[in-house]
Amino acid sequence: MSKVRIYTLAKDLGVDNHRLLDILDSLGVSYKSVSSTLDEDTVEAIKGILAEEGASPASSAASPTPGSPAADSPVPNQSAQTPALSQTQPRKDDVTPTAASIAPAAPSTTSQSGVAVQEAPPVQAAEIPHRSPVVTIMGHVDHGKTSLLDYIRKTKVAAKEAGGITQHVGAFEAQTSKGRIVFIDTPGHEAFTTIRARGANVADIAIIVVAADDSIMPQTREAIAHAQAAKVPLIVAINKIDLPQADVERVKTDLTTVNLVPEEYGGDTVVVPVSAKTGEGVEDLLEYISLTAELEDLRADPRGVFGGVIIESKVDKQSGVLATVMVQQGTVHVGDFLVVGETYGKIKAMTDSAGERIKSAGPSTPVQVLGFSEAPVSGDKVASASNEHQAREKVADRVDTRRTVEEARQKRRMSLEEMMGPLSEVREVNLILRADTQGSVEAIQGILSKRETEAVHLNVMLAGIGAPTEGDVLLASTAEATILCFSVTASGAVKKVADQKGVDLKSFRIIYELIDEVDRLIKGNIEPVFEEKYLGRAEVRMLIKHPRSGTIAGSYVTDGSLKRNAKAKVTRGRQVVYEGTIVGLKRFKDDVREVQTGYECGINLDWNDVQEGDIIEASEMVEVAQV
Repeated sequence: MSKVRIYTLAKDLGVDNHRLLDILDSLGVSYKSVSSTLDEDTVEAIKGILAEEGASPASSAASPTPGSPAADSPVPNQSAQTPALSQTQPRKDDVTPTAASIAPAAPSTTSQSGVAVQEAPPVQAAEIPHRSPVVTIMGHVDHGKTSLLDYIRKTKVAAKEAGGITQHVGAFEAQTSKGRIVFIDTPGHEAFTTIRARGANVADIAIIVVAADDSIMPQTREAIAHAQAAKVPLIVAINKIDLPQADVERVKTDLTTVNLVPEEYGGDTVVVPVSAKTGEGVEDLLEYISLTAELEDLRADPRGVFGGVIIESKVDKQSGVLATVMVQQGTVHVGDFLVVGETYGKIKAMTDSAGERIKSAGPSTPVQVLGFSEAPVSGDKVASASNEHQAREKVADRVDTRRTVEEARQKRRMSLEEMMGPLSEVREVNLILRADTQGSVEAIQGILSKRETEAVHLNVMLAGIGAPTEGDVLLASTAEATILCFSVTASGAVKKVADQKGVDLKSFRIIYELIDEVDRLIKGNIEPVFEEKYLGRAEVRMLIKHPRSGTIAGSYVTDGSLKRNAKAKVTRGRQVVYEGTIVGLKRFKDDVREVQTGYECGINLDWNDVQEGDIIEASEMVEVAQV
């Protein structure tokens, strides 16, 4: 018997992937993901355990255990969904499975006396229905993102786009052999980096498309950085494997340079070779999407509080303002009031991704909404309001909050300690590098790797050639990163956006100045250690009364030196009578910063009870250099 993948074995045995992973953990078998392979002995051991538990394939399929996904609710993204189930759950509404409909599955508990007690069970995560995964497809221009989506949906979207290149973010539903999947097709051109970032933040899974004949390109690196910043699972699809010049192994090797190590190389990145032209490998890609969604355990309550996000918006000459909303939780209906940013609107009409009119939409459903008076900003969160009055109140509260934040931002900016968390943890300093040549980029990265400490890790999220773009600023804003430029200068528009977003954007012409800035960032993330350093002492020989300064101690410096603003300790006999600060030093009538041994001076303390014969000892706190 040859080796078998975990998810294939789970399907053959009729058990859940999570259950199979638990068994592997109990056996002490190591694995990286559900796509890892198992040998014949391990498979036989698993079958033996399932046989002992009475979890045969027949019984597992016929009577699922309580609490399992099969018993809780139908999983829309699994291939087990039958045509009959699809007919009883129309795709338009897609809100049939609810927590209320699932609650009767475990309606009662048994008391200690053995009497069944009817009670309303609390809403738990397992009772919330599964939802369809939202997948974003990202990558470099002309690497075949839209063509891959075309093949999956069996429609021709690329032909409708100007020049065959996607110019906007589109959200589409697709009924695949693995169930319903929502795809977000994001533009791959460099000019649309900001739009692509919003797509990554909306999605549950990111598909990075890389052409087999072109490998990793600049926009590919940016797409990976945005997906990682959004903290979503990544699947790499190597497209165009049907071309004669395709080199899949080269792409896999290049992926390691951007910290994506394929599973075949011992990493945990799923890499699937596909062809959008012939369809080779597409079913495998859908299988991995389904498995990833199952492991992520995506759930949303259709009867919960509505929440969504704006994918895109436009002004139609005939209809008016049209906004594409991705429903993330709850259900939205025609007639509802929606609040986006500092504007609101009432839904007059709503259409699905196929252009058909619908009256309601549940989680993981993209809908086009008519009813806003102003075009909302893409990426903004959408909330609902019970009536127009409540909608206006929400908008007024957001305006007040924005003004309060702007006023606070003018007064003070967040410190690195506040942004990076507790000082006791190992913290990251996120950086985006831009340089004039590839050689400069590599040299700077090499130097930065040597500047890391045990307490601070330098994370170069993106490194490229040329001036920084608005997309870099957006990424820096979401990831709280600093943009460092070497021998390149940002445009006025980019600097303006950086100021608006509160992003640090700094340009350098000398490499040592850039390194000094990095050292300052590292230093800002390490708790400083101070120690008290002795400076010197002086003997008080006379007292001078001053109408404004109070008592001035005429003194003689017997050892070391005294400095203005240094800490002062006054000793009288063997007793310390005062500890404070030297607020002033005078030599005759002149104010001085320091007085050396053997000189007389006037010492002004923030204390007026000094006496002749007292000894004033000065010290200062100095930072101890940390290795």
